Amino acid sequence: MRVMYGEDVLAGNWRTRRVVPVVDAVRDLVVEDVDSGFCGAVVGFELGAVVLEDRKGRRRNFPLDPASFLLEGKVVTLRRPAGGAVPVRPRRTASGSVAVEGVRAQVAKASRIWVEGIHDAALVERIWGDDLRVEGVVVQPLDGIDELPAAVRDFAPGPRRKLGVLVDHLVPGSKESRIVAGVTSPHVLVTGHPYVDVWQAVKPERVGLRAWPVVPPGRPWKEGVCAAVGVADPVEMWRRILAGVNSYKDVETPLVNAVERLIDFVTVLDDPSV
Repeated sequence: MRVMYGEDVLAGNWRTRRVVPVVDAVRDLVVEDVDSGFCGAVVGFELGAVVLEDRKGRRRNFPLDPASFLLEGKVVTLRRPAGGAVPVRPRRTASGSVAVEGVRAQVAKASRIWVEGIHDAALVERIWGDDLRVEGVVVQPLDGIDELPAAVRDFAPGPRRKLGVLVDHLVPGSKESRIVAGVTSPHVLVTGHPYVDVWQAVKPERVGLRAWPVVPPGRPWKEGVCAAVGVADPVEMWRRILAGVNSYKDVETPLVNAVERLIDFVTVLDDPSV
């Protein structure tokens, strides 16, 4: 009888049978040991083993065995870099961009990024603050966007005075989408995310939740969330949310994409002769 599926792929030593990428164990590379689950950054080598340090400062040594580590969820084999040294990886900002060392914050440019409120501004600062200071772009919170078209006219955007606006709950048919339709200047870019509030753009597991609570229509969303999770004070809930955000990986992709588009827009100035 013909064997349809071949040999058992789990038979024998799977670590030596599968093709696993080999990665240089550069300094600050964050990996997880497959067997123990210990996760940490590469800080050096001792007696042929790689030394990992976790976020609490604890260090452990691990042999450089084949397929013994996870890098971003994928099995890899670590090797000591050529020459024996541990090259330093470029430092990255919370947004994931390469940090520009030795550069002071620029004087604020005329272009601006507007967000709906102070929580939006704090979240943008937490993730993109380093990038924005290098570019000299100021983020300003609004008190909602009900008067956005008038505020844009007062700002008087132009080729070298551009404006980016980040809007919550920017989905077809929403009140926000109708307001945004009144902004027609080519020197203004409005982007947004689908979440009712910027709180919801933070991944729920970062706040210790399996999912954000469903708040019945007609009830203020933040009030409903606080009631569902047993937090009396919205200020305390916001502190908990912000404490769970350290990089772009802690927020949902639509927010990341929206902010990145705004930064690109306001930092690339048009030809003033146009």
